[in-house]
Amino acid sequence: MNKGFWQAGHRPTLIAAFLYFDVAFMVWVILGPLAPLIATDLGLNSAQTGLMVAVPTLAGALLRIVMGLMVDRVGPKRTGAFGQLLVIGGLLVAYFFGVGSFGATLALGLLLGFAGASFAVALPLASRWYPPEHQGTALGIAGMGNSGTVIAALFAPMLAMIYGWSSILGLVCIPLAIVFVIYMLAAKDSPDQPAPMPLASYLIPLKDRDAWWFMLFYGVTFGGFVGLAASLSIYFVDQFALTPVQAGYCTAACVFAGSLVRPLGGAMADRIGGIRTLSVVYALAALMLVAISTGPSSLAVALGLFVIAMLALGTGNGAVFQLVPQRFRKEIGIMTGLVGCAGGIGGFFLASSLGIAKQYTGTPQAGFLIFAGIALVALAGLFAVKKRWRTTWGAAVQGVRI
Repeated sequence: MNKGFWQAGHRPTLIAAFLYFDVAFMVWVILGPLAPLIATDLGLNSAQTGLMVAVPTLAGALLRIVMGLMVDRVGPKRTGAFGQLLVIGGLLVAYFFGVGSFGATLALGLLLGFAGASFAVALPLASRWYPPEHQGTALGIAGMGNSGTVIAALFAPMLAMIYGWSSILGLVCIPLAIVFVIYMLAAKDSPDQPAPMPLASYLIPLKDRDAWWFMLFYGVTFGGFVGLAASLSIYFVDQFALTPVQAGYCTAACVFAGSLVRPLGGAMADRIGGIRTLSVVYALAALMLVAISTGPSSLAVALGLFVIAMLALGTGNGAVFQLVPQRFRKEIGIMTGLVGCAGGIGGFFLASSLGIAKQYTGTPQAGFLIFAGIALVALAGLFAVKKRWRTTWGAAVQGVRI
């Protein structure tokens, strides 16, 4: 931990941002751990199941732009409160009226997208309280809320076996409501809030090529993380004939690894530079995904490869958001939305491609191989921009490694 970090910002807001992000991520990916049970109950095929778990990811990606706009115009705290109330209300409606068809699961997935959009709220809420030299650590801690996927993987299948999968939609509202109260009491908008800009001004970052590079980089790291988090329960059930509960435990182990290292990735990037950290991340993630695409026959081997891949991707999530606030500090709200959107689109692509590959080839291996290729494209892009970044805007940021 960097010296003086805890004195540099607002600790209650950082904790509130983490908790909000954590429970939001828990419900965002809840359809993944429940997918084997839902697919059996509703008679879904592999492509439909893959799409079902991918839709919340895509909806969350697109809604991150909307929430990012709201953050810059009305502030992160009020935006987060709006998103939390909408998700709680929608889940209660789904619980009381039921989800009985493939179309209904897609509608639920669209609603859960608002939980995924919490990314565009929690990170600016925390970021604006901390100086440049502590951005990686602060955003790593706030972003560690993606550990909510661990909670979903661990407990959703087990509770669903006892109470039924539809009951989970009501049960998750309990922690959501508790965290909402904590959030309203503890969170506080930073006094360093930028003045609202005309709506057209929010598109200006898209004219900067660096914004597109960040979107690609996060599309791989976060896209890989959330795509695997949503899909691994299905993979372990299909490939190794595990029960949904056993598959949930395996998924939780993988997701926990990726969540745990996100703040470490941010701190590492603060210490050695985001570019150097990401170089290792993309190379290692691509190698693991290629190995997974060969279809390991041993559960232990497959689990080990997924854990290493998630460790790399989780580290990369923290590293990308060590760099973004340095380059786009004044536009951090909308950039969080844009970059987060790209991450969600990457997750949608991976989750849906695994389902489509399974439907038409009998195995999901081609989906892993394609995503490994995208990771290598990101690695090549990183090498293409690193000299320019370090000698232009990177050189102008005092006391920060780029």
